[in-house]
Amino acid sequence: MLVIIGYVIVVASVFGGFALSGGHLASLFQPLELLMIGGAAAGAFFVGNNGKAIKATLAAIPGLFKGSRYTKDLYMELMSLLFDVLSKVRKEGLMSIEGDIEKPEDSPLFSKYPSVLEDHHIVEFMTDYLRLMVSGNMDAFQIENLMDNEIETHHQEGHVPAHCIAKLGDGLPAFGIVAAVMGVVHTMESVGIPPSELGILIAKALVGTFLGILLAYGFVGPLASLLEQKLEESTKMFQCVKVTLLASLNGYAPALAVEFGRKVLYSTERPSFAELEEHIKKSKSK
Repeated sequence: MLVIIGYVIVVASVFGGFALSGGHLASLFQPLELLMIGGAAAGAFFVGNNGKAIKATLAAIPGLFKGSRYTKDLYMELMSLLFDVLSKVRKEGLMSIEGDIEKPEDSPLFSKYPSVLEDHHIVEFMTDYLRLMVSGNMDAFQIENLMDNEIETHHQEGHVPAHCIAKLGDGLPAFGIVAAVMGVVHTMESVGIPPSELGILIAKALVGTFLGILLAYGFVGPLASLLEQKLEESTKMFQCVKVTLLASLNGYAPALAVEFGRKVLYSTERPSFAELEEHIKKSKSK
């Protein structure tokens, strides 16, 4: 939603200011300039990226127009789930959760938290390391190193769409210049026409440069920045699970282990100790 609002502000400010200064908006409508800029940018995008990067970028774009799913409520659900799992381990032993982690979608523990269960990446991350804990063949240091490597891989994969969009935005001003040069070439070919018509051709050529810069810094470039922010948010989920499980491996009680996980969250989404405690109590009563 904020993306749409931002785009409306950009369009209203730029085109509104032009109109208020006496400019004619119709003169800025140059579909052929947009064809040259957009077509060249799309072609360069396909040339400069492999299939995986293109697929990841196209899949990431729709999510940019939605609000963040990483809210305080989601984090409280995640930590309540971790508390329930670790409490069951403490009471009944590690083998008691084997069925839960093999088929989390059928598990009574996981099914209480549908918002977490929807995120198959975080569920897979959690169940994989719980499975390693059940095996009992790895110590906390080995698991922590493996977690760090997986989180780093997740971060690198998530950075690909942001990088692709950033490079696309960087190229748009240059493609705008290309369109403008094409317009200048056409103008020079038509140098014998009346000055009034010549002026129109020059104006059309200049619109190419304008459109390339506007698209780069007003529309495409900000999307790369937003993708980076969303990636950092998603990484916090993994870090929360990591810290909580490692605290449990080091012998801390479930309530304290969850407190470790709570502390790594951003302050804007981090629930207070009392809020988390109340949420856990409510989840236990279900």
